[in-house]
Amino acid sequence: MSNPIPPTSTAQRLTAYSFLAVFADDGTIDEGELAMLEKIALEDGQVDDDERRVLGYLFGRVSEDTVSPKVWQEIARLRAEYNIVQPED
Repeated sequence: MSNPIPPTSTAQRLTAYSFLAVFADDGTIDEGELAMLEKIALEDGQVDDDERRVLGYLFGRVSEDTVSPKVWQEIARLRAEYNIVQPED
């Protein structure tokens, strides 16, 4: 994520929220946290490339074994619907 994020993107807010709320308490994503990530990303009605990159990174930090089945299904839906892929290291 070395590219500068344009001020019109909510990608910086996604990153801040993820480190302050999502991964700070238990290292995983719960239903409420995922709903907030989606709300932030869709604030302007679309998911831009920077938001996709951030969400791909965040979703890559969890696995099917570390989240509830409902969260895993919702992550899969978001990945498919908004073409979110996990960035390569």
